[in-house]
Amino acid sequence: MKTIHLFKNLRLLAILFTSITIVSCSSDDDAAPEKENEVEVFTDVTLIFTNTADSNDVVRASAQDPDGTGIQELQILDAITLTPDTEYTLTYEILNALDPADVEDIGDEILDEDNEHQFFFSFTEGTFANPTGNGNIDTASDPINYNDQDENGNPVGLSTTWTTSSTPLSGESFTVRLQHQPDVKTATTGSNDGDTDFALTFVLNIQ
Repeated sequence: MKTIHLFKNLRLLAILFTSITIVSCSSDDDAAPEKENEVEVFTDVTLIFTNTADSNDVVRASAQDPDGTGIQELQILDAITLTPDTEYTLTYEILNALDPADVEDIGDEILDEDNEHQFFFSFTEGTFANPTGNGNIDTASDPINYNDQDENGNPVGLSTTWTTSSTPLSGESFTVRLQHQPDVKTATTGSNDGDTDFALTFVLNIQ
């Protein structure tokens, strides 16, 4: 009889231990942190200025970081040279080309997450007839001709419009800065809110 009771007790203990283990594993799974968004890698950024009156008139200026997440930063490869008194639309080609067999279009990711991103700009005063001023990196409310908005009606900057000065200029500057602003971006957030994905300063010529 004692042997039978001992066997029954062992069976009960085994069942109890199994139940505790299952509940514990379930609790661990529930408590597991959510997977964080992958860090965006930028190896190639190209600014594309297209003459709004002549789509064949396109000016490209690029920056490249061949080691991606390595110690190198994006390096400016070109100056921007635009025609005086001309209206351009600025768009981008933004890539992660670390794997040449699987090049990622980061521009598409920015578009998908437009409520978390905004481009800001600064430039030498007088280089553009429209927008006037020196850009909105210093003051977010300064004029920039944004052509796109996120789902909340806030500017993004994947497309902007620029009219150059009628006066030829050389050796001026043009800076584009992409801010990543998850859970931060509003109608009044500025270039210091969130994290900087990249900030590139090009030599700008109006000739």
